[in-house]
Order: sequence, then structure tokens, then C-alpha cells
Amino acid sequence: MPTFDIVSIGEARANSATGKRAALLQEYIGYIQRVAPGEAGKLEAGEGETTQAIRRRLNAAAQALGKNLDVRRSATTVYFWTSDGRRRGRPRKNPVA
Repeated sequence: MPTFDIVSIGEARANSATGKRAALLQEYIGYIQRVAPGEAGKLEAGEGETTQAIRRRLNAAAQALGKNLDVRRSATTVYFWTSDGRRRGRPRKNPVA
């Protein structure tokens, strides 16, 4: 008899994907999970990689995990850390219904 469990959509997507893209997603999920709260991760772009591609993969992995991530880029380096989801600045006004 099968065992039933409920998981998040992100977890289902991350664990059921196949191919090169899935392997990359799992790799970047691992990077995010290794960074503790209050710490930041640093990824250096390798040969043939761009910081934009690294940023895109990090955001896809964070979305699959259901985490908010701050990502900052420099010339060949990408820094990232988990955030609480709050934005700086003035709050937006709620539209009048």
C-alpha cells in the first residue's frame, strides 16, 4: 500500500524535475541550505558562466524552497543571504476599493 504525505509545490517541483536543469536546481538548493541565518553565501562565476545566470538559478532555488533571498552581484561574484521579506523604504498605500 502506498504512503501518502503532503508536501509543498516547491518541494514537489524540486524533487520531481529531471535532467541538467534539475541537477543545477538541486546544487543551488544545497548552497542556500548551507547558509545559516545571519550569514551570507558567495559564489564566483566560473568559466562560461555569468553572474546573471547564477542570480537566476539562486532565485529559482529559493522559490522552490519557499524562502526570500537577497542577491547582490559584483563583476564576477554573487553574494546572497536569506531575508525576512520586508522591504526598505516607504510602505505602499493600499488601493481604495
